[in-house]
This record gives sequence, C-alpha cells and structure tokens, in this order.
Amino acid sequence: MKTKKTLTTSAGAPLSSNQHSQTVGEKGPVMLQDYKLLEKLAHQNRERIPERVVHAKGWGAHGTFTVTHDISKYTRAKLFDTVGKKTEVISRFSTVAGELGAADAERDVRGFSLKFYTEEGNWDLVGNNTPVFFIRDGYKFPDFIRTQKRHPRTNMRSATAMWDFWSQVPESLHQVTILMSDRGIPQSPMNMNGYGSHTFSFWNKDGERFWVKFHFKNQQGHKHFTNEEAEQLIGKTRESYQEALYGAIENGNFPKWTLKIQVMPEADAEKVPYNPFDLTKVWPHADYPLIEVGELELNRNADNYFSEIELAAYSPSNVVPGIGFSPDKVLQARIFSYADAHRYRIGTHYEALPINRPKSEVNHYHKDGSMRFFDNNEGNPNAYYEPNSFNGPVEDKSVEEPPMKVSGDINRYEFKDNIDDYTQPGNLFRMFDEGQRNRLFSNIAAAMDGVPREIIERQLVHFDKADPAYGAGVRKALGI
Repeated sequence: MKTKKTLTTSAGAPLSSNQHSQTVGEKGPVMLQDYKLLEKLAHQNRERIPERVVHAKGWGAHGTFTVTHDISKYTRAKLFDTVGKKTEVISRFSTVAGELGAADAERDVRGFSLKFYTEEGNWDLVGNNTPVFFIRDGYKFPDFIRTQKRHPRTNMRSATAMWDFWSQVPESLHQVTILMSDRGIPQSPMNMNGYGSHTFSFWNKDGERFWVKFHFKNQQGHKHFTNEEAEQLIGKTRESYQEALYGAIENGNFPKWTLKIQVMPEADAEKVPYNPFDLTKVWPHADYPLIEVGELELNRNADNYFSEIELAAYSPSNVVPGIGFSPDKVLQARIFSYADAHRYRIGTHYEALPINRPKSEVNHYHKDGSMRFFDNNEGNPNAYYEPNSFNGPVEDKSVEEPPMKVSGDINRYEFKDNIDDYTQPGNLFRMFDEGQRNRLFSNIAAAMDGVPREIIERQLVHFDKADPAYGAGVRKALGI
C-alpha cells in the first residue's frame, strides 16, 4: 500500500494548494518553444566579430577637417578646393601588435586612420604615428607581424623573434630607432603626430601629377612615457588612451592637428639620390618643405563604440578624384589587403554599413552575397551589369586620372643589395641629445632581455653602421 506524501515548508507546515502549484511549476523544464530565450542566447553567441589581425586595440572619435590654405594647383580633390571648407571625419588610432585586451600604453607603433566623408566619396588616409615603417616590401609584412604576435609554443610575446627578424632586415633600423626612442610611447592619441607614411600622388585639373606625403602635426605638444612610467600606468589602467581621448572630448578639450604636405614634382622621382617610394625613407624637409593645408579637430565621441569605431573600415584603396597612388610596393600591397581583410572580418558589403557608407551618392554593380541589405542603382532591376541599355550608372570620364609614368624593373626589393639602410637612421640618431640617446640605449637593452647573444651581435652591426656611437652606447647599456 502506497502512502501519500504531504509536501511541507522548511518549518514543517503543510504547503497550501497555491504554494504546491508554484513548487511544481518551478521544477518544470525550459522548452525549445521559448523562442525569446533561444533568440537571446543565439544572438549573444554571435555578438563578436573577428578582431583585426593588426591594429586590434583602437580608440577613435568623430571630427571635422577645415581647409586653411589653397592647394588647388596640386590637386583637383574637392575637399581641398575652398579655404574654409569643412569635411566630416571619423578617426581611429591603435596599437599595432596588441590584441583587443592589450594595454594602451605599450611601446609600439600607433596607427593613425582617418575617413573623410567628401562630396565625391570617401577618402581614407590609413597611416601611423611615424613617417616610416619596418619594411619596404609588402611581401615581408606577414612575417614581420608574426614576430610581434605570440609565440606558437609559449603563447607569449617573443623578444627573440622580434630582434631575429630586425637583425636580418636592416631596412627596419630607421623605424626601430624611432620605436626605441622617446617617441615609442606617446602619452595619448592627442600627443602624437600622424603620417600617411607612404608616398601618394596628387593630380590637378590640368592632368599634372605630383608626389605627396601627408603630415598631421599635433597641436597639443609631444608628450611621451618612459618604460617605468608606462609600466606604472598599465598597473593602474589598461585603457589609458581611451580614457584620455574620450575624457578630453567629453570635457570640451577638442584635440587638433595641422595637416601639412610635402610635394615633389613628378619628374623629381628620377633625380633624387634615394627612392622616394621607399617606405623606410623620409624626404628631407630642406628639399621638400612642409606646406600647410588645414586643420583636423576631433569634437564628438561615438554613441556606440562597436558600430562607429570597431566597424569603421579603412583602406588605402578608398581615394577620390585628385588623389592617387604611387609605385610604393607596400602601398600597392595594402590597396588589396586592407579591403580584403574587411570583407573577411565584417562581411561582403562592409562599405554599406552606416559608418562606412559615403555621404555622397553611391552607384555600383556589387551584387548579392551575405548581408545584401541595400538597394543600389535606384532599384533598376535590369542595371545589374555593365555596360547596359537600361540607364545604369556609368563612370564619369571627366575626372579620369592621368596615366602614371613608371620606370624600373618589375621585381621585389629583397633581390637588391645596394640600398642604403643606414644614413637616415644615423641622421636621426645624431639629432638626439645626450639624454635622448641614453634613453634609447636603455630602451633597446631592456627590449633585448633574454635574446640570444648571436642575434644581439648581428643587430649591433647595424647600429655601428648607422653611427659608431650608436653601437657603442647599446653595448654599454647591455654590459658587453
């Protein structure tokens, strides 16, 4: 005979019928028919997109570019055609090597990217806070970046990998010298310059081409951390750049940069004693002085970091009439790789997202693919190929870029061994005062901690060739 069990409370009193029904209900299952639960969980599983392979950790804001000087004799680009003209901008600054969770105040090169929403479409200037880079050939870029990322066995950064690469790629010395100097850890995005770094080109209404370099000079003053100051700051916060940039704009202290350019007549490229398209070289200011163009001001924080900064997709391939490219081998590689990275990271139609979409009219023949959420070509269902007979958009030939004159063998740089990699780094070293040199030596010695002796000796040869005092100072700091 079965005995009926009476449910009781924790105090032993019998449960009321209402309490009994509540207890039974609480013990019941969650069903797959609870579509609200499933949708919420499924969405959370997909909230993240792949982080950038390079420049993953970034900070940015909205702003305005204002023309202050007339440069219409060099370029027909309409954003520069009138003094006082304003163009909306979205900016993104970043470290190179660190992941999304990395500390802001690391010794690293900083990315400096700007998207100009011009009346002719978007112009993206995607550069760094340095006028040069570690390599002059895009073929070396994946290998260089691997030396900056985590070692496959230890899953930690490898000083050995970095110096092993640099010591066998002497063209890196110019950038290494900048990175290990006082300039290696800017205190904030507002306290660093920005550079297009590459050589680009301007072309005017008369079809004349000029080679050009872009310089954004900060108006807040250059301020940098020492290794010790940066380590102390990282111990307190890993978000120091985000805090500084966001806080300054929220408080109305809008950071500003002055845009200046160097302009080289097209024919001069064959005359100068260096390759003006070599990303490891600068143009002497005495030969090609800075010409002021305008002012960049950042004056509005993003309302949603993900949709306005993380989804912002910059590519050197985004130019407007009057701005063009050059034979710079790394630039040519980036024209492909950046847009391709965005197609992988964000999606086929990443340029249709609100933050990337031009504010001017856009017509194109992109078709189908994932996230095809827009209607192009004014809904004309027959205008999905070109040329067509159904009033589809056509290219404006009146703004066609003039032919680019190119000479030289089709080849990669590494097959040549007669390039001077030491004069410009040596000149930079000789510009430093005694204190700056001593900090450079100390920073290099600290960065070489644990690196095998044979790699150190190989790198020291490059320092010697730039300037004997450079090599001697590093040896003293290393105690060898």
